[in-house]
Amino acid sequence: MGYSLIRKKLIGVMALVLLSQTLNFVEAQEAQQQTHKAPLSKLELESGDSIVFLGDSITHQCLYTQYVEDFFYTRYPQMRLKFHNAGVGGAKAWDALARFDRDVAAYKPKYVTILLGMNDGQYQPFNETIFQTYYKDMKELIAKIQGIGAQPILMTPTMFDARAARLGNRKRDPSATELYNSVLAYYGTWLREVAAESGFGFVDMYSPLNNITLTARQKDPTFTIIKDAVHPDAPGQVVMAYALLSDMNVKRQVSQISISQNAKGMPAAAAKGGKLSDLQYSDDGVSFTWLADCLPWVVPEEAQLGAELTKLGHRMSQESLSIHGLPAGSYELSIDGTVVGQYSNTALARHIELQSNAKTPQYQQAMEVALLNKERNSGPVRQKRNSWGPFQQFARINRELDAQTEQKDETQVAKLKQLEKNLQNQETTIQESEAAALALEDKIYEVNQPVARKYVLKKVVAQKKKK
Repeated sequence: MGYSLIRKKLIGVMALVLLSQTLNFVEAQEAQQQTHKAPLSKLELESGDSIVFLGDSITHQCLYTQYVEDFFYTRYPQMRLKFHNAGVGGAKAWDALARFDRDVAAYKPKYVTILLGMNDGQYQPFNETIFQTYYKDMKELIAKIQGIGAQPILMTPTMFDARAARLGNRKRDPSATELYNSVLAYYGTWLREVAAESGFGFVDMYSPLNNITLTARQKDPTFTIIKDAVHPDAPGQVVMAYALLSDMNVKRQVSQISISQNAKGMPAAAAKGGKLSDLQYSDDGVSFTWLADCLPWVVPEEAQLGAELTKLGHRMSQESLSIHGLPAGSYELSIDGTVVGQYSNTALARHIELQSNAKTPQYQQAMEVALLNKERNSGPVRQKRNSWGPFQQFARINRELDAQTEQKDETQVAKLKQLEKNLQNQETTIQESEAAALALEDKIYEVNQPVARKYVLKKVVAQKKKK
C-alpha cells in the first residue's frame, strides 16, 4: 500500500474521530441545556385550582394570605380558586414535613408557597450546623411538593427589625439582635439560587420590607411595620402580598377608558377591561355605561398604610379614565348618582385614576369583599390553623421520644398521651371550619360580581357672587 493511500486513510479516520467527538460534545451541551429550567415567571390558573400557603406564625396570622385572596376574588370574579392557609406558629421546615400529608397534599395544590426560615435560624448569629438542618429539611420539603405534582414557590424569610427589637421590652442577645436580619438574608439568597437552578417560583419578601423601612426612617427614625421585630403588622403584610403578586406577574390593571371625538365630531371610545355602551358626548360633559370585568383590589382600614407604602392602587389595580376635547373648566363626576369627585378638563385629558377613591360604588363593593374575607380569615380559617398547634407539639415530642434509646422520659410520655387525646377532635374541627369558611366564600362570590355602572360627567357652572 502506497504512502499516499495510507495517509488518506489516516486522515479519514482522524476526521471521523473528530466528527464523533464534536457530535458527542454537542449532545452533551444540549443535554446540559435541557437540565436548565427557567424559573416560574407567572401563575397559570383556572377555576378549581388550589393554592396552599405553607409557613410559620407569619402565615398563621392569616393576613398576607387574606390580601392575596382579596386580589383574586376581585380581579378574577368568574374564576373560583381554592385557597388553603397552612401556617402554624413556631413552625420550622421539619414541622411542615410532619404535617405535610394532611395539611398540604390533601388539598391537591397546583402551587405551594413556602415561607419558612424565621424560626429555623433560631434567632442567633449565623450557625452552619443550624443552617444545614434547614437546608436538609427544605430540600426534603421541596421534593415532597414536587412529588404530589405541585409547583413550589420559594419565598425569602421576612425582615427581622433589629431597631424594633431594641426598642421592645423583650430581652434579647445583643449580637443576635444585630446580626439576625443578615442571617435571614443568607437563607433567602440560598432559596433564590435553588429557585433559579430548579425552575421554581421565587418571591422576594425580604427586600421590600427592608427597603420601605429604610426609606420611611429617613423621615421618621422610629418607623416600623414590624412592631415585635418578627411578625409584620397589617400594613407590612400588605407589602408581603404585593411582593408575592408582583413577583408572580399577575394582571395589574383593572380598566382603561379613553373617550374623545373623532374627525367628524362623533364620540369615540377605546376601552380595556370591560364593555362601554350608551356613550353620549356634549359641550356640558359625557355620559356612558360601563360594565367592568373586575373590581379594584382594596384592603381593610387597618392595612391602608401598606397600600400607600407600595402605591398598591396605581401599580396593581389601576382604573384609568381619560376624556379628551372638553371645553376648559371643572367637571363633576358621578357614578350611579353618587358624586365621586371634581376634575379639570386638563386633568381628565391626562387621565384620572379611580381605584383608590372610596366614594366609588366599585370601591365600596370591593371593600365589602375584603371585609367578608377578613371575617372568613379571622374566624373559621384562624380556628382551623389554631388546631394545628397541638399537633406540632405532639410531633416534636414524638420525635424526641423516638430518639431516646434508653429509658423514655415519663413526663414527655404523659404529655404525648394528653396531646394525642386532645387531637382526637382535630379532624372534626378542620371540617367544621372549612364548611364555615366555604359559606362565607359563597357570599363573597355573590358580592364580587361586577355590575353595570352609569358614569355622568357634567361641567360645573361657577356661581355668581352675591353683591
